[in-house]
Amino acid sequence: MVITISREYGSGGHSIGQRVAKELGIEFYDRDIIKATVAQSGLDTEEIERLEEEITRSELFFRMITPAGYMDPHDAVSDIERHVILELAQKGPCVILGRCADDIMAKAGIPSLNVFLYADLLHRAARVSQLIGSQNPTEIQRKIQKTDAARRSFYQEYTGRHWGDSHNYTLSLDTGLLGYDACVKLICEAARQGEGFRD
Repeated sequence: MVITISREYGSGGHSIGQRVAKELGIEFYDRDIIKATVAQSGLDTEEIERLEEEITRSELFFRMITPAGYMDPHDAVSDIERHVILELAQKGPCVILGRCADDIMAKAGIPSLNVFLYADLLHRAARVSQLIGSQNPTEIQRKIQKTDAARRSFYQEYTGRHWGDSHNYTLSLDTGLLGYDACVKLICEAARQGEGFRD
């Protein structure tokens, strides 16, 4: 089984994902996916990161009116990442962070435990302040809104589903209310019920 983690920005998805993988003794994939994509595409890391989560409403409109034969760079990166994610998932049990992995697993028929992590703005702002090294409330709020909007658009564009909708996930956990320790424990307990994680 594969564990996929989708998350609101600042909800602790990366930290929780790493801890879950360590607890279960399985691989954790995040930036590794970007590196593999870079190797296959010839694009630089910064370009990959910009393309994979920056699909704005205006870009979505542009994509609808462009000729069918045009290969959008967002689509090219997404296609390469999908192949990389499937290769990693087929190697064995693992935790995959973001990049529509839940939808990719479903379409490939690969069993997965799909988790969505969220938190209130207060908890997320404290986390984001650490991540970006800023105490400026306006800058922090802008970063949260921009990142969430990009993730929402990216997910909806490539899955046709609504990002954060509980129907798309096995577990939806409030990391601010529950705390990271409890979230790690809950995810691990749920995972151990699945094939490949039993003691």
